[in-house]
Formats: sequence, C-alpha cells, structure tokens
Amino acid sequence: MLSIVSVQPTDLEALVAISEKTFYDAFFHMTKPSDYITYTSAAFHPDKLLSEINNPNSNFYFGMIDGKPVAYLKLNINDTQTELQEAYGLEIQRIYVLADHQGKQIGKQLIQFALEKANEEQKKYAWLGVWEKNPNAVRFYESNGFRIIGKHTFPFGEALDEDLLMRKDL
Repeated sequence: MLSIVSVQPTDLEALVAISEKTFYDAFFHMTKPSDYITYTSAAFHPDKLLSEINNPNSNFYFGMIDGKPVAYLKLNINDTQTELQEAYGLEIQRIYVLADHQGKQIGKQLIQFALEKANEEQKKYAWLGVWEKNPNAVRFYESNGFRIIGKHTFPFGEALDEDLLMRKDL
C-alpha cells in the first residue's frame, strides 16, 4: 500500500537518488547525452534541491511502499510556479514513479493527492507542463481530467523543447 509523506531536508540524499533514477529512465534514451548531463547536473544538484525543500512555497512528497520511496511529487504555489504564477493556481512540477513500480496506479494516487492539496490551499486549478514528445504522459494527464491550454519552451541543455501546458479546474 502506498503512503505519501512530506520530504524533509534529512531526506535530501534519497530525493537526489530518486530524481536522478526516474529522470534517467524516462528521458535519457530520448535525449542528447550532453543536454541530459547539463540539465540534470543543475536540476538535481543537492544544493538546488535542498533550497527547494526549504522553500515554503515548494513541497516535495515521496510515495512510499514498505518504507522505501518508489515515487515522488513536487508541488509549487505562488512565485515558485514555473509559469502562470497566479495566486489561485497550483503547479505539479514533477511527478515520477520508479520504472519497476509503474502500472500500479501510483501516479494516479499522486495526482489525487496533488488535487487534494490544491483544494486544501483553496486553489481554483492545478496545472503542469509535459513534454509534447511524451504521449503516454499526455494521455495519463488527460485521463485524470487535465486539458491542454497552451505550450511553453523548456530549455534542456542546449536544446529548446516544447512542453504542453495542461490544466484541471477544481
């Protein structure tokens, strides 16, 4: 059974590890290695993640099974949102599940948890960005009530990728 727990500064090593592993499994085979290294060495640097953990407007959560993290989620409000930054929105910036735990409805449970947090925070909508070349993720979010509302450019190393912006009104 999945439990969802807040990530604390003492969990930094585990957050770095699951961030790197899930991102590698999801995207390394689809990207230029130098772009991948440039992006991940900055995005998952321990100092950067620790500063995000300590920011009251960003919250990380682990999805735990048998006391071990198998997934994680990052939620942003207010000025930590990467786009929109509207006071009545909540961004789901990251949602990743370890490859050997996919297909177990963990992602769906994390989405539901994120939407509950948005309701607790009295937000009017939740939103996220998803790489347009990831049709499985797009379908997953659509099946959970998100709709495409636009696009934005996502710098990935030297590459400029396009993300779909998706939103679910609450």
